[in-house]
Amino acid sequence: MWEFTTPRTIVTGEDSLEYLRVVEGKRALIVTDKVIHGLGFVEKVARYLKEAGMKVGVFDEVEPEPSIETVVKGAAVAKEYCPDWFVALGGGSCQDAAKAIWVLYERPDIKVGEISPLIKLGLRKKARLISIPTTSGTGSEVTWAIVITDVKEKRKMELASKESTADISILDPGFAFSMPPRLKADSGLDALTHAIEAYVSQWRNDFSDALAMKAIETVFEYLPKSYRNPGDKEAREKMHYAATMAGLAFSNSQIGTAHAMGHSLGALFNVPHGRTVAVVLPYAIEYSAREAMNRYADIARVIGIKSESDQKAVEELIVAVRRLLKEVEEPESIADIGISWEEYENELDELVQRAMESTATIANPRVPTVEEYRKLFIHVFKGEEVNF
Repeated sequence: MWEFTTPRTIVTGEDSLEYLRVVEGKRALIVTDKVIHGLGFVEKVARYLKEAGMKVGVFDEVEPEPSIETVVKGAAVAKEYCPDWFVALGGGSCQDAAKAIWVLYERPDIKVGEISPLIKLGLRKKARLISIPTTSGTGSEVTWAIVITDVKEKRKMELASKESTADISILDPGFAFSMPPRLKADSGLDALTHAIEAYVSQWRNDFSDALAMKAIETVFEYLPKSYRNPGDKEAREKMHYAATMAGLAFSNSQIGTAHAMGHSLGALFNVPHGRTVAVVLPYAIEYSAREAMNRYADIARVIGIKSESDQKAVEELIVAVRRLLKEVEEPESIADIGISWEEYENELDELVQRAMESTATIANPRVPTVEEYRKLFIHVFKGEEVNF
């Protein structure tokens, strides 16, 4: 049995933000960052909330890869303000921070690291959650995953609770037009990685398959257009929805080794999340293909690859992924990111250990051993073909 979890309401379209006018409540706390605040997005959202009769507060101290300390600080602000709605406004960091702040607001008796699917939180006694993404990648606006950084340990904590899924997700593509090209590339490839890993996951299902495949097809068609042409409204809108579809897919199946390795890399070397998973993706496909050849071949065919065999189709899929990385000017190896071999080698044991401990590892079609993870990390650094 599998429980497919989604927000109660998903609102799309250029005028979707107007939905806030009909939301009933007394006090809303917008959780965001200073960049989003500076762009005027907070005021735009607050205006609609006020039209709905709410008082509006703002916590705008979320940083990239939000820390435990930020979540605790936000929960303290929420305790004083007493909202009955949280509004997560921003990219994945703001979405994840808002979820964690909401949990601590309703459950001050637990610590951030204790958020787990195994614990009944009993949320919604005090507040509910509206998610409004301004980037097109993490899918966090529709997932029950929460990634928070333990700064002291340089570790990304992979937390989750189905109760933390947003009540309302508003996908207004207008917000995504402010994304700079580098963020478009990083976030778009994060969405692609979510979708590919969801489709080949051992925990996949028919519903996640459908969403994953549509997201993959959309990213391959529209990410290069969006990256090259900032004024392409259709491409931006399609990418915004693709990220959400990919989020729904992996949230209801599971991610894999590209994310396990990406989380490890990002935390230890302070590299943006989308970039770390993107650089690993083609190597993860090479490694996993022997246990999911037909699934990767399905992906190849949906993006227009026609080959006489599944193996040949997968080989061409890997070429297509690498071509896409080049089109949006992403690094093709960890060395290309600018990390030296000396510093990388010093952290290699820790990188492997953290990937082994990741919840993303267990549902990958081929589950790496410690030695295989070590080889993978070395191959991705050097840009070498995975042939084991």
